[in-house]
Amino acid sequence: MGQTFVEKIFSKKLGRKVKTGDIVEVTPDVAMSHDNTAAIIGKFKELGEEKVHNPDRHVIILDHATPPPNETYAANQKIIREFVAAHGIKNFFDVNTGICHQVLPEQGFALPGKIIVGSDSHTTTYGAFGAFSTGIGRSEMAVIFATGKIWFRIPESMKITVNGTLQQGITAKDMMLHIIGDLSADGALYRSVEFYGEVISGLSIGSRMTVANMVVEMGAKNGFLQPDRKLFIWLNNRARGDYEVIMADKDACYEKTVSYDVSDLEPQIACPHSVDNIKRVSEITGTKINQAFLGSCANGRLEDLKVAASLIKGKRVHPAVRFLVFPASMNIYRETMTKGYLDVLSNAGAIIMNPGCGPCLGAHSGVLAAGEVCISSSNRNFKGRMGSQDAAVYLGSPASVTASAIAGEIVDFRKL
Repeated sequence: MGQTFVEKIFSKKLGRKVKTGDIVEVTPDVAMSHDNTAAIIGKFKELGEEKVHNPDRHVIILDHATPPPNETYAANQKIIREFVAAHGIKNFFDVNTGICHQVLPEQGFALPGKIIVGSDSHTTTYGAFGAFSTGIGRSEMAVIFATGKIWFRIPESMKITVNGTLQQGITAKDMMLHIIGDLSADGALYRSVEFYGEVISGLSIGSRMTVANMVVEMGAKNGFLQPDRKLFIWLNNRARGDYEVIMADKDACYEKTVSYDVSDLEPQIACPHSVDNIKRVSEITGTKINQAFLGSCANGRLEDLKVAASLIKGKRVHPAVRFLVFPASMNIYRETMTKGYLDVLSNAGAIIMNPGCGPCLGAHSGVLAAGEVCISSSNRNFKGRMGSQDAAVYLGSPASVTASAIAGEIVDFRKL
């Protein structure tokens, strides 16, 4: 019997055959952390270690509250900068760089066949590059700082095949919201999810990142999309070192297989207060909004801002709406500025923000007051996620977010 992707990559890493359910200890290729590194440093010091085991393994990116909105965040970032300098961690990206899950691939750390961990749940994003990539806790990251190692239980594997043809304007975000709504928020709990099918292979690299990013919203340990020529071209002049493509065997055994045909898929919206509370946009058209948020590690890429600019050109943001636009990285910011997208969005009344996570976790620019409603291109919408416990967050694609910002209410972008 053949091996699934997760069985195969850990077997390769350990030099022996492993199977689902095995407990293994490995040295990750990359260990990423962000603003929460300050808390990790405290736990690292409690272990009594004086030196970071391998500084070159670590990538630290400040993105969640950048620039710092208060003295506490400023103090934490100061601690991180001092720690980075003291321990010779060269892969450090300060507040002017962007969201960790965009910056790490841009900087060539996300590569096929690598084992990547990060102290952030959306570290699953790098599965779009053929890596095993998963989020871990702060204590686990502190142990990696000290010893370079971490243990895993090899997860069960799930195979999702997506075929058909996405209608014009329907995106990977709509597709993933549909899948999560069908499987539920715990439908892939601690599973390694492999994606296949003509729709998946046809996605852009940015859209593949959206798919891998969102798998954690159905409880998955990691997601995997097959590397191909499109990815190899994207990695050209980016990859930091060599990499090896690892694929599941054709006769691999999966705990569960699911297939979808998305040819008739409509725009999807996740309604408060759960990402699996999915409705077609036609079911909630007319819901008034106060804020629209375009950005996050799920949808703040060049292609997303291009869609927004094309929809809003010649129109205006509704006077009752705050339309916040956060490019996912400084590289994307510059490129969208060069291509004129930011100019179009700004002229229409959008507020162009610095690259970073922004209001996504309710700790920085754009948090919501009680009773306010936001439509967001981000990946989570539980109570209090973007500020007040009494606010409501709807999730949709960049097109749905932009169209709603224009209309002042949730609408089907195809009717603009």
